[in-house]
This record gives sequence, C-alpha cells and structure tokens, in this order.
Amino acid sequence: MDTGFSLAELAEHTGSRLQGDSGFRCYAVASIEQAQASDISYIRGGKFRHYLQSSQAGALILPPDLAADYSGHCLVNPDPYLAYAKVVTLFYPTTRPAAGVHPTAVIADDVVLGEGVSIGAGCVLGAGCQIGADTCIYPNVTLGYNTQVGQRCIIHSGAVLGADGFGFAPDRGMWYKIPQVGNVVLGDDVEIGANTTIDRAALGSTRIGNGVKLDNLIQIGHNTQIGDYTAIAACTAVAGSVQIGRHCQIAGMCAIAGHLSITDHVIVTGTSMVSHSITQAGVYSSGTSVTENAVWRKNAARFNQLDKLARRLAELEKQLADLQNKDTH
Repeated sequence: MDTGFSLAELAEHTGSRLQGDSGFRCYAVASIEQAQASDISYIRGGKFRHYLQSSQAGALILPPDLAADYSGHCLVNPDPYLAYAKVVTLFYPTTRPAAGVHPTAVIADDVVLGEGVSIGAGCVLGAGCQIGADTCIYPNVTLGYNTQVGQRCIIHSGAVLGADGFGFAPDRGMWYKIPQVGNVVLGDDVEIGANTTIDRAALGSTRIGNGVKLDNLIQIGHNTQIGDYTAIAACTAVAGSVQIGRHCQIAGMCAIAGHLSITDHVIVTGTSMVSHSITQAGVYSSGTSVTENAVWRKNAARFNQLDKLARRLAELEKQLADLQNKDTH
C-alpha cells in the first residue's frame, strides 16, 4: 500500500512553490543528516548550506535563496521550519484513543468534560474542574479543584495545575499559611509540558491565555497572567503576580521576579534574570556566557571591584573638572 505523498500534494498542503518533479513521492520525514532517497528533509538557513551537496534526501524544503542553488526536488518556502512542521503533521497524524470510559475511572458529578476529551491513566481532577472539547490530558496529570481548561489543549504527563501558591505571612519567627482560594484558567489551544506546575491564585485566577505554549519543568506562580500566544522554554521560573504580554518568547532557565509586567512582543534570551518591568517590545538579555575558569575567576574578582573603581573614576572626573574650571578663570 502506497502511504507516501507526492511533491505536488506536499506543496499544496504547505503553501510552497514546487521545484522539480511534481510526481516525485516521499514516504517519510528524516533529519538532514540521515535522510535517504525516499525521504524529505529541510534546511532552515544559510549556515547549513553545505547539506545541499551532501544530503541524500530525495527532496528538501528550502528557503528561496538556497533553492536557487539546488538542482534537486524541493519545496520552496520562506519559512521552511513551518513548512517542515506541516509536512510532519501530514505524515504522522496524532492518534487518539478509542472512545469510552474505563471501568476503574471515577468521575464526580461536578466535573465537566467536553466532547472528545481524552484523559490518560492515573490522572486526578479535583472537584469542579471543567475541561473543554478535544483536550488531551496525558497520564498522571493533576488538576486541582475548580481548574478550567479550554478547548484543544494538551497537558503532558506529570503536570500539576492548581496546587497552592506559595503564600506565607511571618508570624513571630514562624510562617502562617495564607489560604490559596483562587483557581487556574487555561484558554484554548494551550500546551503544557511534562512536570510543569501552575499554582492556583491566592484570590481570583492564575490565567494562561489562548495559544500559550509552556515547555517542560516550568514554574508559574500564583496570580500570574500570561498573554495569548506567548511561548516559554524549559526550566524557567515565573514568580507570583507577574503580567506577561501577548506574543512573548521567554527562553530556557530564565527567572522572572514577582509583581512585574512584561509588555507584548518581548523576547528574553536564555538564563536571563528579569528583575524589573519591561515596558517596550524588543530583545532583552542578562547573565554572562561560559568562559574558561581562569578567565572567569579574574573577571569575577574585577566585578567585585567595580563599585570602588566607579567611585575613584567619579572622583578623578571631579578633580579634572575643577582643574579645567581653574584654567578658564
């Protein structure tokens, strides 16, 4: 049985221009290093140009500038990564489990499940949870009480939505727990990675907007609000009551302090510490890149001297200004 796709079919599916034999058929998607004559692969940009000569792929997905230098079969698309994603989706469609309720499942009367919802083994949904249509919850996910999940969401294994936020008031050398009585609300088309945690609000709701994508091992603090179509990479920690705008990109291992605001269309690069609000769109970074230990130790020692050096420089500038003033009088 022929399960492949012609280049003409793939071009139509991805909105690409076809270069080469429209009837050439591909049977799998493979990495550029491992692709063979029956496979299709992709090259995103110029720094991988050398693969034009070395790849064994039967067809490639290329940006226009690389396609101009390629004589083989290809799909030409200004966004080859997106075209590749659409091709993979076509070759490997998501499979859903058969409809039905396992006899060991226990579902309370006040839990609301939309049509087409899939809940894996070992999941726990607290009282009053609402799950929108066609949402997929993988095994061993926990949703605290009153958690609301929109339509077509994906929540991966180990995620916990609706655990108590981190709220404690100092009390004579001890900590008095502040009840966390809010909930978590997810919009539509949200994807939550494995072992990511989203705390319930102290009051009100912790809200994750439509189309938000959260990677694995992310911490979202209580009462945080994340705008539509923002993406956050793994191991980032967002403290409580943070406002993150729409269409932001937060890279991995970032830390965002509490009660800050980040406007729309902000990119924060990896391992950055956001300690103040960001009010203008753009790319922001902090931290230092890895270097040899001996060099790092010298730089670290000088870093600790910066305040003293700055004060000495300010004093020298003042003395120089005084001398210049004397010369002019």
